[in-house]
Amino acid sequence: MSRQPTLFLTVGLPCAGKTTAARRIESEQQALRLTKDEWIKALYGEENPPAAGDVIEGRLIQIGLRALELGNNVVIDYGLWSRDERSALRQAAADRGATVQMLYFEVSPAEQRRRADQRQAEAAHTTWPMSDEELTEWAAKIEIPTRGELDGTEPIGHPPPGFPTWDAWRAHRWPPAVH
Repeated sequence: MSRQPTLFLTVGLPCAGKTTAARRIESEQQALRLTKDEWIKALYGEENPPAAGDVIEGRLIQIGLRALELGNNVVIDYGLWSRDERSALRQAAADRGATVQMLYFEVSPAEQRRRADQRQAEAAHTTWPMSDEELTEWAAKIEIPTRGELDGTEPIGHPPPGFPTWDAWRAHRWPPAVH
């Protein structure tokens, strides 16, 4: 009997603890960990081009979905700030017979600033500088998951207008190439 794979989604702002948790999940749940920042750093060094980030996220999602099809647990280590992103991934996991565990990491602005500064001082090769303005801007953009999203009781719902399926929306959100 094969086990039902689980897709772990880490949701939160930078420096909230997502990667630390993803590494723990990777070890404890024998999950394939897909951490976008590691790929961006490896490919672009000090640059962090937004268009490339979207493509890398999409490619890693494709790998993760294939791993689910093969029966492996997967942990997506991105911010997943929008409900639509989370809904698309929840639906993709369900379509592959996988369960989803969504984990939200909350951090106060002061603690986030402290962690960002500490990371920059101790492991600059793993991160990029983050200004107070950027942290504030990002905090305003995140759609905090509802309790129903987190515990899986809330239905996924329909994709945004103009998209017949969540797969179509996912292909639009995470393009296959940098344009």
